[in-house]
Amino acid sequence: MLFLKNALICLSIILGFPSVFFAQTPDAGAVSCCGNLEEAKTQYLAENKYNEFVDFLNNPKDKDKTQELCRDYYKAQARYLQLKSLEDKQSWDDYFANGNTYREQLVENAQKVVAQAPSGNCLKVKSRLLLWQFHSGQQDAFAQEAMDNLIADTQAFGGSSDPGLIKEVADTLSASGEKSKARSIYKLYVDGLVSRKMTAEQLKAAAAGFYKQGNLDLAQSIYDIYIEEITKTLAPEKLSAELFEIASLFVYRQTGLYDMAYAEKIYSRIEKSSPKDAFNQDALYARAFNLEKMSAYKDAQKIYLKLVQEFPQTGHLDEASYKVGMIYAYSLGDIASARKYFESLSAKTEVSPQAISSLYQLGLLSQWEGDAVKADGFYQLLLKNAQDKFVLTAALARERIKEIQENKPLAYNLKNFLDLTLKNEPPLLEANKAQLQSASYILAKNQNNTISSTVNMPQSGCNQVDLQYLWSGDLGGVSPAVTESSFQGIYSDSGTKEINLVIVSPSGVIDRAFILVDVY
Repeated sequence: MLFLKNALICLSIILGFPSVFFAQTPDAGAVSCCGNLEEAKTQYLAENKYNEFVDFLNNPKDKDKTQELCRDYYKAQARYLQLKSLEDKQSWDDYFANGNTYREQLVENAQKVVAQAPSGNCLKVKSRLLLWQFHSGQQDAFAQEAMDNLIADTQAFGGSSDPGLIKEVADTLSASGEKSKARSIYKLYVDGLVSRKMTAEQLKAAAAGFYKQGNLDLAQSIYDIYIEEITKTLAPEKLSAELFEIASLFVYRQTGLYDMAYAEKIYSRIEKSSPKDAFNQDALYARAFNLEKMSAYKDAQKIYLKLVQEFPQTGHLDEASYKVGMIYAYSLGDIASARKYFESLSAKTEVSPQAISSLYQLGLLSQWEGDAVKADGFYQLLLKNAQDKFVLTAALARERIKEIQENKPLAYNLKNFLDLTLKNEPPLLEANKAQLQSASYILAKNQNNTISSTVNMPQSGCNQVDLQYLWSGDLGGVSPAVTESSFQGIYSDSGTKEINLVIVSPSGVIDRAFILVDVY
């Protein structure tokens, strides 16, 4: 705990907190949470002397009754760490011979602390955390109850005397994937900071500091408090500027930290509380792009439409217009509206990646509708305008032309996707069982990129369901097998690339999905 105190004081200096905020943290807490046993634990466990450490705790030289719960907690923690060590080192002889004994001692000692430590005591919280880690790792029937107890006792503790323990709980939950629970505990930690009468500037510095450390949950919790504070005092224009600055930290980017959902949360707040003209063209594009990469296509389309309508001279015009058309076609199944945007782009005298792709989409829609002559005309115009550029898109057009010339149907995978999407089958369109992810959604030319899929399937007992993955669209020059749930592609052309997927089980189609990646 002494280390924790020093760390918090250092953090206060780095982030601009007055060190007095931590002046009372946590000398009393260090005693009550057994800081005097930390040195002994470190010495024993550094040499993997777990059993010897437990013997030391069972036979203390000092029979001080006030330290009994401390010893019980450290016995439980030692057994937990011992089990983890045996698993990591694959020391299965000891693990299977004595594992049940270690587990029983772990639970027995931790439960003893929980039963005897008063509410709001740090030892109770630490024992609850240990029990949750144990039951969660075991994936047993007690995991949920352990979580509920941990949350309740952490909230009762409050962290006024030891904010570091609150952060330890939240960090552990966050690292284990329990993001929503972690955020609720981070809020306790933030409330502790606020109770120390931090100024808005200090809150902002704290949030920025945790963002730089990569702790987005904690950064967001503090930004939320900061936003509430500045909302009370700043004029609408200045408030908007602050909110845009925060949103810019979390929007999707090629490298670095981001949280697309949190960025959209901030954008939504700006939209509700700021002047109508608060969003300039760059802000509109950033928001639409962020929503699109979240696969929130309907919302993204609304913002892209607003961008092209309010800023017709924007440098993002072709990209935004093309994506509006793509969302109309492949998210909403509205061919007529999609065609308007593709036709507008294809009629431009300046050949852009989006103009070439629009010709391909016009040909594809006509071919799917059965108008081979019209489709061939679009493909031929694409090849004429592309010349020796846009190699991958031109290759797709040649595949379609060959199908027409040989009087063959569209490629099987592609036809399945178009049928399922453009026939507007409501049950399938709303299934949301399949998700596509790209390792990066912003690519340089010739950059290797991985596209992967996940499927939310109901439990089927011990039988694994054999799935087929029908990939189509702009696949970066590769042809993934039907057994591959992911693939790697390389794009030599700039522009927006569409990746489609239909997932099929023995009982029929599960779902379909598509994503867009951008090559610059």
